[in-house]
Amino acid sequence: MDKVENFSRDFVPKHLRANPDDLYDLRNQGINTNKFRSLSMKEIEILIKNNNTAEDWDKIQVTENFDPSLVRNCAFWGLVRIGKLEQYYLEYHKLRMPVGLTNSTIVSCDIGDNVVINNVHYLSHFIIGNKVILFNIDEMITVDNAKFGNGIVKDGEEENVRIWLEVANENGGRSILPFDGILPADAYIWARYRDDEKLMQRFKSMTDELGDKRRGFYGEVGEQCVIKDCRIIKDCRIGSYAYIKGANKLKNLTIHSSVEEPTQVGEGVELVNGVIGYNNRIFYGVKAVRFVTGRNAEVKYGARLINSLLGCNSTISCCEVLNNLLYPFHEQHHNNSFLIASVVMGQANIAAGATIGSNHNSRAADGEIVADRGFWPGLMTTFKHNSRFAPFTLIAKGNYNGEMNIELPFSLVSPGDNNGSINVMPGFWFKYNMYALARNAWKFSQRDKRKIKEQHIEMDYLAPDTAESMYKGIEKLQQWISESAGRDYSLDELLMDDNPDKTLDVKAYEMFNKGIAKILKPAQGVRMYYEMLYVYGARAVVGMLKRHMHDENQWDKTLHNLFHIKGDSERTWFNVGGQLLTESQLNDLIKDIRSHKVKHWQDVHECYDEYWKSYPDLKRNHALQMLQRILTIEGAALNEKNIVSIVQRLKEISQNILERVISSREKDYTSPFRKMMYRNDAEMKSVLGDLKSNRFINSFKEQTDEEIRDMDRIIEKLSESL
Repeated sequence: MDKVENFSRDFVPKHLRANPDDLYDLRNQGINTNKFRSLSMKEIEILIKNNNTAEDWDKIQVTENFDPSLVRNCAFWGLVRIGKLEQYYLEYHKLRMPVGLTNSTIVSCDIGDNVVINNVHYLSHFIIGNKVILFNIDEMITVDNAKFGNGIVKDGEEENVRIWLEVANENGGRSILPFDGILPADAYIWARYRDDEKLMQRFKSMTDELGDKRRGFYGEVGEQCVIKDCRIIKDCRIGSYAYIKGANKLKNLTIHSSVEEPTQVGEGVELVNGVIGYNNRIFYGVKAVRFVTGRNAEVKYGARLINSLLGCNSTISCCEVLNNLLYPFHEQHHNNSFLIASVVMGQANIAAGATIGSNHNSRAADGEIVADRGFWPGLMTTFKHNSRFAPFTLIAKGNYNGEMNIELPFSLVSPGDNNGSINVMPGFWFKYNMYALARNAWKFSQRDKRKIKEQHIEMDYLAPDTAESMYKGIEKLQQWISESAGRDYSLDELLMDDNPDKTLDVKAYEMFNKGIAKILKPAQGVRMYYEMLYVYGARAVVGMLKRHMHDENQWDKTLHNLFHIKGDSERTWFNVGGQLLTESQLNDLIKDIRSHKVKHWQDVHECYDEYWKSYPDLKRNHALQMLQRILTIEGAALNEKNIVSIVQRLKEISQNILERVISSREKDYTSPFRKMMYRNDAEMKSVLGDLKSNRFINSFKEQTDEEIRDMDRIIEKLSESL
């Protein structure tokens, strides 16, 4: 026990204070202390009459327009500063409460103007903004070594108290430090380049520089927040306009929120050691420990998020997510799915029953799974560590009892006839589900509600990463077909209509550790890859020509540049948090961080911004050179002789893609097994909606029609100028 007179004075032990003689130096930063005054004797008299008590009335300071009659049944300890209290009420979602302080114990707090604090049993060391409602809270405190979710160490603390996020690997071998403002790109570089000890030390020191080791910072609640019916809130910084209701425990958190991007935290949640992004929705029994969420993320319905970073524009619910690095646009909605020790590189959808990372096959919990963007494991899929998946891999229901290295993008993977085999159909998306693929890119842009886009994201399914993966896929398929046939197959043969799909049993021994991967329709896969690479490159041609159609000088210059592309574009690209970087960009960034040329995390983020500015040109150049490589297969080239036919061919393919988009969705209206649920077509349309009214299809059709009109104009102008 200690003497009661020390109750409000020992917030920071004297030997650990930055200024031993000033109890309030950190508290006073950013506060205009001159606007406060002492209470008058009449105000003290009214406060006492209203059943209020104070350790020392001289330590209660107020501003003008302070109405003491609005303070009832409160106990004050230490220095408490109170803003305006006027005869108003605040309202939020039909909850109306009169301004004032009622039935609460308040210790060393700064309270803004026209605040409601009602039935807060213990409020200690917080700075409360204007027009805040605090209602029915058991305990709301800040301690002197609060870190607000950041992985830093305070003065006088041992290193072992530091909070790490053990992403991507359960044994902690890829641990990173959380900090306010961390991006998936930062986490990827930090977790991936573990052999670079100097880089690891730089990341740690850069993170320490973001924090302040001094003790004594107060918790914060921004203006116009509503916090009600909560049990324990400890060591939290809460942004303006946040809405928090029914939380069991919020501890060591930064919760970002603003008037444009308000965050909501709802019933039954327990959140510990985390940084929560703007415009988050976290509610209904969520348990999250050691975590970071990006902007516009949702975590709900009993989800467990532990030792993980969840990228922006993501939703997880009813599932278990442990030790993961998850890029933007991650979707995982089902109660019996879990994801462990994985890096999932965005635009993913994890189905019910997916147990990803459930089977360790080493003597320690050190296995990993890496899935490039567009990962879509189906119902009841089970995988073993270590496994890796190419972009846009779709996996059918099954227990995959061996490690997989799926190198063919846009593929369908399914169980084979026995446990010693799997089936892989390359290019499946392009042939059989173009609607879903095209709609995904559309819906991502529609669902990106971020006001500030710190993490840059490539949303197009045709980009340098997928293009290079498809090109390598063509080479792999040619190799495997030739090995299975016992003779060399040329790409010309594989691109013709008569192909070895029906006559050869094409197998790959490099993609499945327990046996073989049988390649289904391999030549069709080659043709699908080839066609989409053609689209990727030809769209760059059309984009350049369209931009300068009405400027003769620029038109001629553009044609010249098209026919005289200089240098080779980089062919190795990395998906860094959702943003694509070339190998040289990533290497230069790491080199500059190691050498202190890039000093701070803010500098790193500015580098991402600069790379993003140059990305459209790099992507265009890569696409043009990819087109040249593809045309070389045909014995053609990107030149005056072929330019019209290139645009004409793109026009034909674009029309075909539109037809595939419509037909793949149309099946849902024509299949007898779909139609049998309805009495007639009218009932079906009333339930499913009319195909002709499909918002995405109509938007895609309008876009395609506009592109075709542009191509017609370009063909006409090319015919005149060449």
